[in-house]
Amino acid sequence: MPNPFHQNDDQLIWRSGHEVLAVEPWGAGSVRVRAGRHSIQAGLPGALLESPAPDPGVQIKIGPEGAVLTTGSLRISVRGDGLLTASRADTGAELLSEEPAHFWWPPARLLDDGRLEQRFAAYPGERLYGLGQHGHGRFDQKGMVLELQQRNGEVTIPFVVSSRGYGLLWNNPAVGRVELAVNGTRWVADRARQIDYWLTAADTPAEILRRYAAATGFAPALPAWASGFWQSKLRYRDQEELLAVAREHHRRGLPLSVIVVDYLHWKEIGDWSFDPVAWPDPAAMVAELRALGVEPAVSVWPSVSPASPNFAPMSAAGHLIGTAQGVELHASWPDSDGVPEGVAFYDATSPEARDYLARRLHEGYGRHGIRSFWLDACEPEMRPGHPRNLSYFAGPGSEVANLYPREHARGVFEHSAGDVANLVRSAWAGSQRYGVVLWSGDIPATFPALAASVRSGLNVAMSGIPWWTTDIGGFHGGDPGDDDYRELVVRWFQFGAFCPVFRLHGHREPRTERGFIGSEGGPNEVWSFGDEAYAAITAVMRLRERLRPYLHAALAAAPGLPLMRPLLLEFPGDPAAWEIEDQFLFGPDLLVAPVLEAGARERRVYLPSGATWTHAATGERFDGGSSTTVAAPLDAVPLFLRDGADLPLFPEELPCSDPC
Repeated sequence: MPNPFHQNDDQLIWRSGHEVLAVEPWGAGSVRVRAGRHSIQAGLPGALLESPAPDPGVQIKIGPEGAVLTTGSLRISVRGDGLLTASRADTGAELLSEEPAHFWWPPARLLDDGRLEQRFAAYPGERLYGLGQHGHGRFDQKGMVLELQQRNGEVTIPFVVSSRGYGLLWNNPAVGRVELAVNGTRWVADRARQIDYWLTAADTPAEILRRYAAATGFAPALPAWASGFWQSKLRYRDQEELLAVAREHHRRGLPLSVIVVDYLHWKEIGDWSFDPVAWPDPAAMVAELRALGVEPAVSVWPSVSPASPNFAPMSAAGHLIGTAQGVELHASWPDSDGVPEGVAFYDATSPEARDYLARRLHEGYGRHGIRSFWLDACEPEMRPGHPRNLSYFAGPGSEVANLYPREHARGVFEHSAGDVANLVRSAWAGSQRYGVVLWSGDIPATFPALAASVRSGLNVAMSGIPWWTTDIGGFHGGDPGDDDYRELVVRWFQFGAFCPVFRLHGHREPRTERGFIGSEGGPNEVWSFGDEAYAAITAVMRLRERLRPYLHAALAAAPGLPLMRPLLLEFPGDPAAWEIEDQFLFGPDLLVAPVLEAGARERRVYLPSGATWTHAATGERFDGGSSTTVAAPLDAVPLFLRDGADLPLFPEELPCSDPC
């Protein structure tokens, strides 16, 4: 039989019958693996940047029973029957190996009439992190089955970091799932043209994240204005109400960097402009806010009502997502009387549609001075979801649907001038390069949701998204006059102050609805929760304000790494650090242990080995590799400094006048 292997420049090619497997170096210690029928197709949608420069150190050896490609720390071995194994080039330790489901059928790589499966072996004790944002409340994803489909609060980023020393990107935007079972791992694409994944091996998880960023794009610098406090609620009804809140912050001497104009500020969804009745002079509003040192941000939805003047020209130009069957309407939206009507989503995968939206955003907002946007519902939010019936510019819905939030953010980013930080509810691999701030979605106002948010944020950090935030206080509900809820808000503030972006938002009681969406909510300002809560909240707001130089320095010093860091990122040699899921490091030197249980006034804290730790409040020093119980009164969050770090801080502000 002829040898199934051959070399094409620095590619290793295996062919058997109609199946082709191609392995090629793709960055330091990294490879791209593709498999398809008949040939390998170039130019399909994915997350990887252009092919890096050729690797002069790559070695390819082809023998009678197999072939080996070596690049840096990674060795890829392919048997004569096509099965692939990844191992360390220096030690020979196995990292990951393809494994068939059955000795006869199905194989490890299944290319079945558009439906694809890729199977790998499972390894006892392996831990898996990343994979976007999910509300299941776990940090280690091993044992989970996760759908690969964008939903509100469920964000698909198909990149995983393993405790075995590898990172894997499923470079495929198709709807599907990943099964991380004890008897094997299986990646599934409901519809795709070829298997495509990127694999890297490194000594530390931090180096894996840096290599992932090099392969998919680094985030730009976080704008200075974005690191302060963001004020938001559902919703400020008009220009004067919003300005009154900004003025009150100024009067009280409270930090405020961004204030948000939520949805329903338009006449019809898809107008992408202010309703002049409620917002009569946006330019004057922006000017006053900027004079107060406040950046305005405006909610932008990607859906368009047939009643909007933008609908007809967008439909005629093919700028709306197509449908295989039925009319070009994808979701329901309540009109001004609360009666549901059909709306369409613009096609963010189309460059021309992105250009059209950018022109509308400039006309409706940019010319008034608005430069930051809240890209809400950008999954896009369809209920029921029906990707099989959708036709995008980039391809069939089932094949490309997960691209949507990234391409939406891309269009806004590429048409923006100056520093960009746009809030998004969904993302995909590579979104970080377009200046996105991912947030937790519409989550409950409960202590369990707060605890789950910590795990979600840590997994987002391990997914290559360095900027993340949460709705402080939760989104759904919360009575500002209720003592139990006030405690929750304080504890959420004490967590939120150490997220990359510090943002208050929610739909508070008493809530009013328009059809099936919220139209107005109760008070959600920092002074809305009583005197005791106010004192605790403003204390942590001022601490966050002082930490802003440290925050920017930490991000600038470590491109590709998040600000909110699981302990394992800084202390990979400490086995216990891989298990901690309710603490994190804010940058390299500040350990944060948020209080996540109602009524708790102390908490147990693990201090990683390899450093000494100083309790920020008491000055007490602790050796690493130990746990300690510390006091956590309502007005305090346990914080520890690493090796006596001297953080760059703003000076303490002078005391402000009452009622600050």
